Amino acid sequence: MTKSNSIRPQTVRTWYRIHKWSSLICTALLLMACVTGLPLVFSDELQTMLEHHVQPVQVEAGAATANIDAMVAETQAKFPSLHPFNVYWDDDEPRVFVNMSPSDKPKDGEIKQAVFDAHTGRLLEIPTDQFNLIGFLLRLHSEIFLGLTGELVMGAMALSFVVSLLSGALVYGPFMRRLRFGTYRADGKPRTRWFDLHNLLGIVTLTWAFVVGATGVMNAISTPLFGIWRAQTMPTILAPYRGKPAPTHFQSVDATVQQVSSALPKMRISSVLFPNKVFGSPQHYLVWTEGKTPLTSRLMTPALVDVQSGAMTVSKGLPWYLRALEVSRPLHFGDYGGLPLKIIWALFDVALIVVLVSGVYLWLIRRRAPVERELNRLVSLEEQHAGAPAR
Repeated sequence: MTKSNSIRPQTVRTWYRIHKWSSLICTALLLMACVTGLPLVFSDELQTMLEHHVQPVQVEAGAATANIDAMVAETQAKFPSLHPFNVYWDDDEPRVFVNMSPSDKPKDGEIKQAVFDAHTGRLLEIPTDQFNLIGFLLRLHSEIFLGLTGELVMGAMALSFVVSLLSGALVYGPFMRRLRFGTYRADGKPRTRWFDLHNLLGIVTLTWAFVVGATGVMNAISTPLFGIWRAQTMPTILAPYRGKPAPTHFQSVDATVQQVSSALPKMRISSVLFPNKVFGSPQHYLVWTEGKTPLTSRLMTPALVDVQSGAMTVSKGLPWYLRALEVSRPLHFGDYGGLPLKIIWALFDVALIVVLVSGVYLWLIRRRAPVERELNRLVSLEEQHAGAPAR
C-alpha cells in the first residue's frame, strides 16, 4: 500500500478561514476601488471628452520653446498675492502649466493655475474652479478623502486582498480537484452556480488581481516612501546652508531647465518645484526628469539646483524602493499599453467585481448551505483516495 502526498485537512480548513475573513475585511472598500477604478482606467480618454481646453499652436517637430520665466511672471501678475509653486509640462500636448500657491503646503482649492503654449508662450487659459470628475474618482479610489490616513487604510485593504488571493489559491485545489478546470454547473442550484462562477473567475483573474493588489499596496505607501527619501537626502544637502537666510535672488527657471537638460541628456524635464520646505528644499529648485523612451518614461530622476548660485547639488537616481514604486504605478491602471490593454484591464476589473459580489452572496447564505460542510466532504474524499491501496 502506498500513500500519496496530500494536504492535511486542518491546513485546508485554516487556509479557508484565512481566505474567508481576509476577503470579508476588504470587500466593501475593494468593491468601491473596483467600481471607481473602472473609469480611471480610461482617465485620459474621459478627460479629453469632458475637459475641453484651448489648443496650442501646431508647429513642426523640434521647434523652439518659449521662455518659462516670462510665463511665471505673467502668472504672478494675474495672482499677485500668491507665489510660484511649480511648473510642469503636459505629456501629450505642447502646454506648460504654472501653479501659484499661498503656502508651501497648499490645501484643496488654494492653487491657482495658468496654462501656456509651450512654443509661443501665449497664455491659453486660466482654468476656472469646477468639479473635476477624474480628480474626484482618483481621491475616492486612493485615499477616500482622508489624506494620508485614507491612503494607509486603502493600503491595508490591498494587503488584505493579496492575502485573500494567496489563501484562495491554496484552497482552490481541494474544492476543484474532482471537477474539470473551468467547470460551471449551469443546471445546479443557485448556490452551486454562484460557487462555480466565483471559483472560475477567481482563478482566471488570479495573476492580474495579484499584480493590481500588490501595486495598490505600493501606491498606498508612496507618501511615506518619498518622506523617507527626503529625510535621508535633504539633511546632507542642506547642511552647508544651516543658519543662512532664505534666498532672495532666484536664478532663471529657464537657465535651470537648460542646465539640467545638459547634465541629463537622456532625460526629459517633467516639472520644476520652486523652493519648498515641505516637499523639496527651501534653497533649491527640485527638477523632476523622466526617460524619453517608453521603457524609461516611468523612471524618474530628481535634480536639486541652488536657486542663487545655480550649482547642481544632486542628480542621482531614486533609491530602489522608489523606482519599484514608479514602475508599479502604470501596472495598477494598465495605462502603459494603449487602448487595447486598457480594455483588457477593464474586463478583468468587471470580472473581479463579479468575484466580490459572488463571494458576498456565498457568505450571506452560509447558514443554509455552509461552504465549510462542502470543504469537509471534499477533504474526506481526498483522504480516502490517498489511503486506498495501489493496484
